[in-house]
Amino acid sequence: MAERSLQASQNGIQLARQALTSKRLFQKDLVGMVCQSRQPISKFFTGKPVDREIFVAICERLSLKWQDIANLPPVDELMKVGDNTSDIATVVKEVREKIKSIIEERYSTMRVLDMTQPIGLNDIYTNVNILEKITGRRRLGIEELLQQCTSDDFNHFGLVKITEKRLPALEAVEKHSKLMILGKPGAGKTTFLKYLAIQCIRGEFQAERVPIFITLKDFAEATNKPTLLEYITEQTINGVSKAHNFIKKEFITSIHYVIAHGKTLFLLDGLDEIKEEDSKRVLREIRDFSNHFQDNNFVMTCRIAAREYTFEKFTEVEVADFDDQQIVNFTNNWFKGKPVTPETFIQRLKQNRRIQELAASPLLLTLLCLAFEESGDFPANRSELYKEGLDALLKKWDAKRGIQRDQVYKKLSVQRKEDLLSKIALTTFESGDYFFKQKIAEQYITEYIRNLPGANTDEEALQLDSEEVLRSIEHHHGLLVARAKGIYSFSHLTFHEYFTAREIVFVKQSSEEALQSLIVHVTEKRWREVFLLAVGMSPNADHLLLLMKDKIDAILSDDENLQNLLRWSNEKSLAVDSQYKKSIKRAFYFAFAVTNEVEIGYPRLVIVLHFLHKIIFNPVKNPSLAKKLSNFIFNEIFREISNNISSKDVSLSLIHHIYPNYKVVGFDDKCILFLALAPQIKQALLQLKEQLPTLDIETNLFKQWWIINGQNWIEQLSLVMNQYNDCPDTHWQFNQEDKNLIQQYHDANVLLMECLNSNCYVSYDVRQYIENTLLLPIAEIKPYQQ
Repeated sequence: MAERSLQASQNGIQLARQALTSKRLFQKDLVGMVCQSRQPISKFFTGKPVDREIFVAICERLSLKWQDIANLPPVDELMKVGDNTSDIATVVKEVREKIKSIIEERYSTMRVLDMTQPIGLNDIYTNVNILEKITGRRRLGIEELLQQCTSDDFNHFGLVKITEKRLPALEAVEKHSKLMILGKPGAGKTTFLKYLAIQCIRGEFQAERVPIFITLKDFAEATNKPTLLEYITEQTINGVSKAHNFIKKEFITSIHYVIAHGKTLFLLDGLDEIKEEDSKRVLREIRDFSNHFQDNNFVMTCRIAAREYTFEKFTEVEVADFDDQQIVNFTNNWFKGKPVTPETFIQRLKQNRRIQELAASPLLLTLLCLAFEESGDFPANRSELYKEGLDALLKKWDAKRGIQRDQVYKKLSVQRKEDLLSKIALTTFESGDYFFKQKIAEQYITEYIRNLPGANTDEEALQLDSEEVLRSIEHHHGLLVARAKGIYSFSHLTFHEYFTAREIVFVKQSSEEALQSLIVHVTEKRWREVFLLAVGMSPNADHLLLLMKDKIDAILSDDENLQNLLRWSNEKSLAVDSQYKKSIKRAFYFAFAVTNEVEIGYPRLVIVLHFLHKIIFNPVKNPSLAKKLSNFIFNEIFREISNNISSKDVSLSLIHHIYPNYKVVGFDDKCILFLALAPQIKQALLQLKEQLPTLDIETNLFKQWWIINGQNWIEQLSLVMNQYNDCPDTHWQFNQEDKNLIQQYHDANVLLMECLNSNCYVSYDVRQYIENTLLLPIAEIKPYQQ
């Protein structure tokens, strides 16, 4: 029988004739239905070879399964092949030896996104975990999902903290002979299958099996539409023939023998990448093949929310997002031997919580590593980084692999998809709906596509279209995802915030109404990232920044006591002769005043440390002693008072944002001393110096002196510092409402300075105006004049 042909068995011909009779058809009636000639029909009913596609079409027209009609070699027959010469273990060993080099060549490297060269799979691979319960199929309500979220800044909205038990993916493959692995785009599904192939051929996983990797897209598009067995045979032979001299017929026999004995690990990759036109045929092939050769192991991958595929004998699991340890492992592998250290990357990642959230996706983590490796840091303008991540999901990820998805709604270009997501983002973010029901999402989509040129006006058709569009966005791009049955959210809070900002800046084109609607949220913590992104996206951020400044200045404008605080801070700063900006000096005195509740607050600890190191213990005369002694006493002081310092006290963070190069311990001691120490205080501290013994702190004599006198010395130091703190012009009485307003005012100004320093486009004049009027009382702020 020809490779591309099938012929009916005698029993199959009898079943076909019965089907013709029951359907009241004649053979001639099939002409035109399945082919244009009588010859194939005649051959079919006489048991002669017929083109496979026509054979299958005749069976389908007669409502018959072609496998029941065709004269196929049974599994038992395949198993007899080679029984006279070899046992199965020997055949498996021979086949593994022949295909090892081709498996290594094809699957031992990977190259994604903008990598300039392939990277070794084992050099970068990070162990994958799976969830045995599919996230989007859980029966949970929105309230239950919200309870699973972390309350801290709505962070790691992954958006939900998945509490399901994680299982190492290798254990899942061992546990289930037929496994369907579902996952979001870029979750690492293909990489995991490649890893399985390499581990298997190297004898480190299921060494008794032969790994066979099938890219289902390639199978679907193969010339002449071969069967799965034919395709596997052809691909294996083509690969091996390049590396070995062998007898083709004998090797085919060995391959079939191994398959028939259930000694194969089939790795079927990318079920979702099959075109709609090939779907029915390929699904039938996989079902029939996995049933026919059921003793083999099968692992198949597919994106979540792809078309409804049902494989009754396959267990479905979901790839889990990377946890913190997996991120560290991946990073260590990536930056090994490179100028940028993994420790630097992880440190910066922890300092950028929204960027850290994206790192849970292997694809986006790869993007972050590529970006960081290029410059040694993340871009100051984070909107650019997020845009690159979205481009990867919306365009590059499929394009780089040559995948063309069926376009569900022809009028939805990539830009229109972004516009649609932006509309959904702003609407839901404004109302605080981080999770929304599927029907609500479909309503937003219906409303959007209704207004597109040439859109269908039929409501039922629009509803069906909206369902398909939602599923397509989840399946193709993974930007909206099901968190439970019928409940959706953006895949990351970062993207929810990004699209919210995009709607304001690009879709609404920074209209006055849109900006006014935004700035009312300037004191709300959850809007912080939206402000940073909106400023970063704006072609010119002048107007938005000036609106923010006016709104922030108004926070304390109606409270005379707090206006007096701002006047005092300004007057104090003007009396100090130093090279630092006036805004820095005002920020120092503002922080100095509002932390007066604490005996020695954070700014005062900095003052004490600098005084100890630079004035009392002269580092010029004895650097080693000065450093040891000042650090020792500072630590003693800090230990004494640390329990009394609230982590929420307003500190010097505002100075840091006005003057980004400032670091606490590295801040110029002259500035600290000029700002904080009156001459009489300096004299009193110098007298304290005279009490200390001139001994190395590591000697027993010094330790004995400190045990006896240390506590009293610290109390005297504290008393001297408090004499300055308790001067009438530095003593403020704040009620709880005042404290709340001060905190809002401080945090909003920090946000303003973060925006100003975020590498956004802002004119020199506006930047100078904002810095010059920062923390001034409202009466002294003149309107900005262009």
